[in-house]
Amino acid sequence: MSRIPRPATSGPSRARRGPAALSALVVGTALAVVPAAPANADAGCAVDYTVDDWGSGFTANVEITNLGDAVDGWTLDWSFPGNQQVTNLWNGTHTQSGADVSVSDAGYNAAIATDGSVSFGFNASYSGSNAAPLAFELNGVLCDGAVDPDPDPDPDPDPDPDPDPDPDPSGRVDNPYVGADVYVNPVWSANAAAEPGGDAVADEPTGVWLDRIGAIEGNDSPTTGDMGLRDHLDEALEQAGGDPLVFQVVIYNLPGRDCAALASNGELGPDEIDRYKNEYIDPIADILADYEDTELRIVATIEIDSLPNLVTNVSGRPTATPECDEMLANGNYIEGVGYALATLGAVDNVYNYVDAGHHGWIGWDDNFGPSAQLFYQAANAAGATPDDVHGFIANTANYSALKEDHFSVDQTIGGVPVRQSDWVDWNRYVDELGFAQALRQELVSQGFSSDIGMLIDTSRNGWGGPDRPTGPGPETDVNAYVDGGRYDRRVNPGNWCNQAGAGLGERPQTAPEPGIDAYVWMKPPGESDGSSEFIDNDEGKGFDRMCDPTYEGNVRNGNSMSGALPDAPVAGHWFSAQFQELLDNAYPPLD
Repeated sequence: MSRIPRPATSGPSRARRGPAALSALVVGTALAVVPAAPANADAGCAVDYTVDDWGSGFTANVEITNLGDAVDGWTLDWSFPGNQQVTNLWNGTHTQSGADVSVSDAGYNAAIATDGSVSFGFNASYSGSNAAPLAFELNGVLCDGAVDPDPDPDPDPDPDPDPDPDPDPSGRVDNPYVGADVYVNPVWSANAAAEPGGDAVADEPTGVWLDRIGAIEGNDSPTTGDMGLRDHLDEALEQAGGDPLVFQVVIYNLPGRDCAALASNGELGPDEIDRYKNEYIDPIADILADYEDTELRIVATIEIDSLPNLVTNVSGRPTATPECDEMLANGNYIEGVGYALATLGAVDNVYNYVDAGHHGWIGWDDNFGPSAQLFYQAANAAGATPDDVHGFIANTANYSALKEDHFSVDQTIGGVPVRQSDWVDWNRYVDELGFAQALRQELVSQGFSSDIGMLIDTSRNGWGGPDRPTGPGPETDVNAYVDGGRYDRRVNPGNWCNQAGAGLGERPQTAPEPGIDAYVWMKPPGESDGSSEFIDNDEGKGFDRMCDPTYEGNVRNGNSMSGALPDAPVAGHWFSAQFQELLDNAYPPLD
């Protein structure tokens, strides 16, 4: 799969860059601050400050509404009443001195029209009380107000005792993973169980990949075995036994698929949008509709490795490819994703999650906002609306660490920002959890529902074993500090194919963090990303040098070694050596 980092275009000193466990979401203080200004004032603001608090830390979402003249460039200042300390912040830049915090725009969100809004969020630690700030200043103008004494956002004096209310008339729930088991794919489970030590994970749920038209009915390929979609759904009903069960399916067959990679190219040419609709999406929707009134909750992951390519790998970027330019020009990625969202979203028990890349692809400022805008464009294409999007999924089939504990972009080492290190390379994010939570807020600000949730694929991002750092690196220089402390041991965060040293990550689990619907194993561990050398096949999958362990790289991975394992089979085929390495390096470790 295409895993492309941001092109080296910015930086101040660079010339170039079975879920069953439940986690409650604690809604904290809501603060509305409104201006006390004369009617003819040309400045004023309202600030909505909401907190999800877990006892020793919290996530805050801050929405600024400009009630005065349009501004181009903003800074919001406040003082914490306690010892709260911001640990990382998204959609802005910040400084903190003691209790005083100052947040400025991130560049792409500098303009706020009259009556327009902009949002940012942050994580913070604290001890003792966590009272909300009493006042905010926007560009030096005081927004005067008081804290809402009732932290409950539900004004209903007799709230619904159901912990998972269902306001959606289609019958969809807010988080499909809550109160449900998740489907165990018997094809993958058998492959895993046949491996030494594989019994430890063979009962974990994984995604069912429909990567060709033939996979819908079953094509006896190493990827899907002899089970078609209907076979899997019937098996899912057996596993459900009358109780709710999530069935995870990957929709992955766009025209001109993976325009910046070869290993996962597909069967449809760049202009075959009608075949995609009529021979792929429509038959899938017809089958899913037959299971609409069952206990199944169908989570559809929509077209990984597609839309961000139209931002990062087109003309004007050093990472451009002719194939991505063609897909941008013909509009078939946007058309195809929109059609899939609209058609599958019309089935009442389908929950669409759009692929959103990963932090090492679109985490930079010049990729982050534009990608979110492109997602919104696709959600309004081909009959789709944003209501057809239940959420987004990050890190699908990738290796980016879930949480880097030993460094953050807010640090400086010897006066040099961590963002300036070779590994971070001016990225705004260093791991998938922070990226996913920040992207969720950005997507909401673009127009998606505030109820959207995020999935994170943790199937291969554990990075355990003897090489897992237990603390920060030496402070001799910023590169030593980051490289010595990072869990992600890839040569470059743009490397994506069969990465040496990788391990299984967090086991699938429900609602592990605010804004995250689930950690999932959408990519079945042990299925190859691509062959290490050319292998002729009838699946439309090419040979990509990024899967060759002797390859010295290109601009899309900083001209670094590929970091790929040797002797890998064609994409999707079982790769025993990789599976064994994933077991050995699992983190958390296997019991």
